[in-house]
Amino acid sequence: MLILSIETSCDETAISIVEVVGDFPTATYSILGNALFSQIEIHREYGGVFPALAKREHIATILPMLEQALGQAAIPKADFTPTLTEEERTHVHTLLAREHALGDQVLGFHERYGSVPINAIAVTTGPGLEPALWVGINFAKVLAYLWNVPVVPVDHMEGHILASVFDGHHLAPVVFPAISLLVSGGHTELILVRDWNQYEKIGQTRDDAAGEAFDKVARLLGLPYPGGPEVGKLAAIARSLALPPFAKLPLPMLYSGDLDFSFSGLKTAVRYAIADQVLTETQKQALARDFEDAVVGVLIAKVKTAIETHGAYSVILGGGVSANTQLRKAMSSLASPLLFPDLAVYLPEISLSTDNSIMIALAGHAHLNDKLSPATFALTIKADGNHSL
Repeated sequence: MLILSIETSCDETAISIVEVVGDFPTATYSILGNALFSQIEIHREYGGVFPALAKREHIATILPMLEQALGQAAIPKADFTPTLTEEERTHVHTLLAREHALGDQVLGFHERYGSVPINAIAVTTGPGLEPALWVGINFAKVLAYLWNVPVVPVDHMEGHILASVFDGHHLAPVVFPAISLLVSGGHTELILVRDWNQYEKIGQTRDDAAGEAFDKVARLLGLPYPGGPEVGKLAAIARSLALPPFAKLPLPMLYSGDLDFSFSGLKTAVRYAIADQVLTETQKQALARDFEDAVVGVLIAKVKTAIETHGAYSVILGGGVSANTQLRKAMSSLASPLLFPDLAVYLPEISLSTDNSIMIALAGHAHLNDKLSPATFALTIKADGNHSL
C-alpha cells in the first residue's frame, strides 16, 4: 500500500510517499518520495517561529512539496481526470476557506494530475502551532475528497518516537516497557511506552521546553536562531579546550522527587551570570558548555529514575534536541555495565530528528485501523495544538 503523509506542525512543510509491505510493527517501508521545505531562514531574523508567518509559508509551499514528492516517487499522472462539477469545485474552496488562494491552486493541480493511486493519507493533527496544523489538515481533507481515500489523524510526538527506532526500512524490535524522552523547542516530556499505541506521560516541563531554553540562552549570547546547534558548537569548543567553568549553574528540579522538568530558572541564571558584562568568545564558549551540561545532566538524571521506577528495557530519544551531540552521548552511555547493562538505547538518525513527514507515515500506519472516510475526517477532525499522548 501507499501512504501519503503530511507534516505542518511548526516551521517545516513536509510530504512523503511511503510504500508499506506487511503489518505494523513488522512491515517493510520504502520511502518513494520525501519533500521538505524548512522555514528556518525566514524566521531567523525574528529569533523564533511566528505562527501567522509559518501558516503563510505552509500555504505557499505545501502544493509544491506534494508535486516534488510525487515526482520523486515517479507516480504517473492519471490517464483520465473527470471534470469537476461546480458543486465539487465549491466544496474544495469551502474545505480550504482558511487557506484562501490554495483552493484555485489545488483545483489546477487536480486538472493537470488527476487522482493519485494513494491508499491512505496520514496527517499531523497535533500538537503544534494551530494555524500551521490547520494548513496540513485542510490540505488532507481536500486530497481525500478529490481522490476518495481515507485519512489517519496522527500525533506528532508519536511520530518522533517511531522515527527514533526506524532504520530506513524497518522498525526496531523494541522490548517493552520503554522510556521515551522527547525533547524539542516546544516539548520536554517523558513517556512510558508499555507497547506500541500504549503511552503514558510520566513527566513534562512545567515551563520552558529544553529546546526553548537553548534558543533563549543563544539570544543572550548573541547567537543566531535556531539556538540549539549554535550553543552546541560553542560547548564543543569549550570541551576540546578544557576551559574552566564560567558560572555555577543550577540543576533545576534534580531532586524534586518526580519526573517533571523546569528550564525557565536555568535560563534566568544564565542571564544573571552575564549581567553587565561583555563576554569574550572564550567566556561564551565556557558558558555554553556550562548551560548544556546542566540541561543534559537533568534530562539524563530523570531518565535514569524513570528506567528504575518502571523497569524499562529500552530507552528512546526523540525530538529536535535529540540531534544534540552531548545528549546523544549521555543517552548512549546509559547502556553501560555500571548502569543498565541490558538496556537498549535508540537514537534517531540526524535527518529524522527534526520534524519530518516520514515519521508521520510510520505513525499513520500504526493507526491504520483508525482511518476515517473523507467526509468523517472533514467533519470531526480539528487542529489540537495541545494534544497529548
